[in-house]
Amino acid sequence: MKKLLSAILLTVATFLPHSSIQPSVAAKPAVQEKIAIVDINSADANTLQTVPGIGAAYSKKIIAGRPYKTKADLWKKNILPKGVYDKVKDYLVAKGSK
Repeated sequence: MKKLLSAILLTVATFLPHSSIQPSVAAKPAVQEKIAIVDINSADANTLQTVPGIGAAYSKKIIAGRPYKTKADLWKKNILPKGVYDKVKDYLVAKGSK
């Protein structure tokens, strides 16, 4: 009886997908979307919202607070919280205003 049970378990284990045996690991996306650098002085709301972390409310505040001398003005003028600014600053630039 023990041999039969062992044989059944071995057979079932053989046909199980490997992912159920191995610890799960978060899958990385095959292709990461490249995000363009956005000028905070000239971008429209839709363009600002392409930056991860900037939604409709922040884009509206950014547009209302123009012009900016530097992108750091976003948190210095309390347009964005420092934590949000730290996450989005690599996607932003402050060039000439309209």
